[in-house]
Amino acid sequence: MAVYLHAMNSVNLIGNLATDVEIREVGEDKKVASFLLAVDRSGRDGGADFVWISTWDRQGELCAEYLEKGKRVALEGRLKSRTWEQDGKRRDAVEVVARRVEFLGGPRREEEGGAEVIPFEAATA
Repeated sequence: MAVYLHAMNSVNLIGNLATDVEIREVGEDKKVASFLLAVDRSGRDGGADFVWISTWDRQGELCAEYLEKGKRVALEGRLKSRTWEQDGKRRDAVEVVARRVEFLGGPRREEEGGAEVIPFEAATA
């Protein structure tokens, strides 16, 4: 059985948005959405880990349109690390680039009647 190292970078998370989704254009017909995801820790200590998520193009547009702070999502993606210099110091960050975001819902508003309609569109690579 062959092991492909490029297939090893895989992340699956379920959590709640800790921020609203911010979408920005980064080129012609290219958009990226980003948000902070709070993922509960299991165990006695509890708490949460906060992870920056980015998702591209149509998947990002759907996230910006239908998600907001507090909404629950499940996502699948890959880790991406980056390094830059700021004020003469080296900075590092690790984020998750989501290939798929599944909207699980969240706190329902009283003015919304009935079940929440959650769109799904498979991400294109």
